[in-house]
Amino acid sequence: MLEATLKKQLQAYLEKVVQPIEIVASLDDSPKAREMEELLREITSLSNKITYAEGGDDTVRKPSFAINRVGTDIGVHFAAIPLGHEFTSLVLALLQVGGHPIKFDDAVIEQIKNLDGDYVFEAFISLSCHNCPEVVQALNSMSIINPRIRVTTIDGGLFKDEVESRQILAVPMMFLNGEHFGQGRMSAEEILAKLDTGAGKRKAAELSKKEPFDVLIVGGGPAGAAAAIYAARKGIRTGVLADRFGGQVLDTLSIENFVSVKETEGPRFAVSLEEHVKHYEVDIMNLQRAAKLEKGVGEKLFAVTTEDGAVLKSKSVIISTGARWREINVPGEKEYKNHGVAYCPHCDGPLFKGKRVSVIGGGNSGVEAAIDLAGIVEHVTLVEFGAELRADAVLQRKLYSLKNVDVIKSAQTTEIHGDGKKVTGLSYKDRNSGEVRLVELAGVFVQIGLVPNAEWLKGTLDLSPYGEIEVDSRGETSIPGVFAAGDVTTVPFKQIVIAVGEGAKASLAAFDYMMRLPTEETDAVDMEAKAA
Repeated sequence: MLEATLKKQLQAYLEKVVQPIEIVASLDDSPKAREMEELLREITSLSNKITYAEGGDDTVRKPSFAINRVGTDIGVHFAAIPLGHEFTSLVLALLQVGGHPIKFDDAVIEQIKNLDGDYVFEAFISLSCHNCPEVVQALNSMSIINPRIRVTTIDGGLFKDEVESRQILAVPMMFLNGEHFGQGRMSAEEILAKLDTGAGKRKAAELSKKEPFDVLIVGGGPAGAAAAIYAARKGIRTGVLADRFGGQVLDTLSIENFVSVKETEGPRFAVSLEEHVKHYEVDIMNLQRAAKLEKGVGEKLFAVTTEDGAVLKSKSVIISTGARWREINVPGEKEYKNHGVAYCPHCDGPLFKGKRVSVIGGGNSGVEAAIDLAGIVEHVTLVEFGAELRADAVLQRKLYSLKNVDVIKSAQTTEIHGDGKKVTGLSYKDRNSGEVRLVELAGVFVQIGLVPNAEWLKGTLDLSPYGEIEVDSRGETSIPGVFAAGDVTTVPFKQIVIAVGEGAKASLAAFDYMMRLPTEETDAVDMEAKAA
């Protein structure tokens, strides 16, 4: 089942297993069960510390399997054949159950150990979802650290009846003790923040005690990472305050246009960014969202306040908070978000296999989404507001070659319909005739561009009519000492490579600004001169 090269690599990884583990399968007579058995027997053959048995106790989901540390209550559970994007999750589960260290910060590990209560998680995923592995790996690691946390990873494509009955139309989706817990990409720290409700205030108090920074970077995407690296290399005190390190790159499937890197995936690229930043003395403060920027009259330092109430001070600030998916803001969009309204075709597309869906947006993102979905779903209707599609010509040619795709132009989406549980259709107005028409479908994928994450700066910095931070050629904003870079700014062409360059430029400009600031010694001389 596994290719020879992959088996050889896996065998090398399994040498890191230090404690005996047992794989216990719960199988039925289905072809998928035979496929799962074949995979598990191959894995068992690669290590003398792994044994295989059948007759597992999962009577609800078959086929499935558990990976248990022999003689303990430590283990993880897969109601899935974890290949594709989830193969790494399988390998990590084998290693970690087998005693290989989990790479969490000591404080995070201690926080997980101290969770009081019993937590039963169900994580619904699809094997094509690039956001799902982080959730699976985070939950599995947490369950190994604290056995009172139990986790089952469920492939929605393998258990379609359960997906239908529980109205799951977006992945990853998590349930805790039978109740909806959350959806979308989440790290262990984010999951912990929802479980340990007092952690935010404790963290805010801790952050507020930090000494002032020379440069504080708000945002941890490509622009913020580049700014941090350039600042740290100057030997100045550098901090990064990030809602989630990696930013929108975490939601990007394939990157093929970053110079010198022929092809990579967004999550992998984000990990590389963070590793590069951590190579230097940079204080990374993750899962922190900025709420206010201010500088009092006569104050030398800027103050950034987070939503949890932490106050961080710095001589200069670089804002690189990026952007997020733009919503269409029509009736039904919010009501049916994750119940038929989706923003990631790669993640959620497989859940609509054999169904009719729509893509809203005729730019590159929309056309690429329609092309990808056409290979999965029964039919795709692409709805474009303008008179023509805006995507590259090569993408348009591919789109029009597909027999199960309709393109509707000069169409304004007016409403998304549903039956109270899931999407059932979409209405649009023909902008030429004014006629309103209904398209019956099961899913709507919104792909209409980005919104800059700069609302928290309204009234503080000059923003463009589109909500972007206005910057000059050096990345400086309307306030001296405050710089900005990346997708949150007025710099055209929102590309990773451009964001990285802009982040480096803003960092160099911030350093130049600080070099021109009066020193404490200069201030003292000036005061003495005035007194004389």
